[in-house]
Amino acid sequence: MKILIVTPAGAKSRYGNRNTAARWALLLRRLGHRVTLQMTWNGEAADLMIALHARRSHDSIKRFSRAYPDRPLVVALTGTDLYRDIRSDANARESMRLATRMVVLQDMGLNELSPTLRGKTRVIYQSARTVALPPPLKSCFEIVVSGHLREEKDPFRAAAALAHLPTASRICLAHLGGAMSPEMARQARQWMGAEPRYRWLGELAHWKSLRLLARSRLMVISSRMEGGANVVSEALAAGVPVIASRIAGNIGMLGTDYAGYYPPEDEKVLARLLARAESDPAFYRRLKMQCAARRHLVSPRLEQRALKKLLAELF
Repeated sequence: MKILIVTPAGAKSRYGNRNTAARWALLLRRLGHRVTLQMTWNGEAADLMIALHARRSHDSIKRFSRAYPDRPLVVALTGTDLYRDIRSDANARESMRLATRMVVLQDMGLNELSPTLRGKTRVIYQSARTVALPPPLKSCFEIVVSGHLREEKDPFRAAAALAHLPTASRICLAHLGGAMSPEMARQARQWMGAEPRYRWLGELAHWKSLRLLARSRLMVISSRMEGGANVVSEALAAGVPVIASRIAGNIGMLGTDYAGYYPPEDEKVLARLLARAESDPAFYRRLKMQCAARRHLVSPRLEQRALKKLLAELF
């Protein structure tokens, strides 16, 4: 079967949507399909289109639906789709209406949809490969923030939390991810100048980011909105516990009873959780055990099986 995957993120982008598209293409090729990735549909024929981002891929979705009204069309909803655009953007809503099936990346995403749309939506968790675990740093209790510097990520919340840690804390923070604007880069450099425990490392090769994550004691995901962050999948696969903002996208990844949530945009509570993870072995073990219990969700085999089941429904 010929499958077209459309994602607005370019080939050299390290946006999560591009990573998802590239990984799905690999898994579908392993199932024996021919897969092409495009930023916008160029008009070539395909048996199936999978489009990531209801709003930004709307033009491709609409044109493919008109050209091939009898061929299946899958729309994968991103975080900005689920938690912003489908409430206010007519194009995003039309993309959902035109979709034969929709995909959300964690089960809480279903709660954002009407019963009619929920019925044609499937949950596919993003997988992550396991990596060799390098020994953690002995010089500090290293914490990682992994994600591009943009407003939706609330990127400097963990940096702000450092000022509220106990004096005896040995926490240091490595921030991985490219700045999406000159202003974000300026702020990151300001934080490094003001806070010696904070290092912004910029956009690294994926293998380097994974290695840094794997050696860290904790990962912080401070986002204001997430569709189902691949960096959480990577942390689960690496056995690294997570401290997360209490938003639907993170709850869908980590579970409703997870002990490592803090109120979004609250650096003081975040600091208390970080200090507790550093100083309370029982709490840290609890976080690790809860993350380990979710690790099966991010298995590549499970993601491939979910994609195969989705195709079986369509054909």
